[in-house]
Amino acid sequence: MFVKSIMKPSFECITVQSSDSLRLTLDRMDENGIDAVPVLEGKKYKGIITRHHIFEYYFNKGGDRTSFLNENKAGENVTHQEEFLTGDEIFENTVIALKNFPLLAVVGPQGDFRGIVTRFDVLEQFQSAFGMQRKGVRIAFTSVETEGRLAKFTDIAHQYHEHIISLVTFDEGDRLVRRIVMKIEQTANLDKFTKKLEEAGFRILSITED
Repeated sequence: MFVKSIMKPSFECITVQSSDSLRLTLDRMDENGIDAVPVLEGKKYKGIITRHHIFEYYFNKGGDRTSFLNENKAGENVTHQEEFLTGDEIFENTVIALKNFPLLAVVGPQGDFRGIVTRFDVLEQFQSAFGMQRKGVRIAFTSVETEGRLAKFTDIAHQYHEHIISLVTFDEGDRLVRRIVMKIEQTANLDKFTKKLEEAGFRILSITED
């Protein structure tokens, strides 16, 4: 999945203009319960401004708080001017970039602002990948890393008419054993299904309902 598939488009984003005061910028954040907004000049992307950087700038500069917020502009306090996404990135790759920052802008080749991807958006996709938003039975098991093992597993699932909600594999670099976490809908075939998996050489690690 690409970033452009999960981004919030520009017409849904809360933004401020480069010439807007820091007072207006903070008010916009407060009104929408957010800690950062993209800063634009017209429709062009100029950077990101965060609540943290506004307060940090004020404490470093000092002076009257009201005057500071009214006289200083959003465009003077931006960060991430050169750190943004184009939309063609694999969304998993944004996890590290968003680890310590709430959002990244998606910007077109001419510098036009196209939208944002937030930390919440990425985490929501991982929740979906693990099937966390649906009730079911989570089965963790291991498999020897040989050709055709995943096909064998899916064939067994098909035999027992299991509805797979999610399927995630780990230990990509291990050539011997791969861990697999699968979530399926609760069915009366669960015991027979897991027994068949073990007979086929899959080692069950845990079975939990959630």
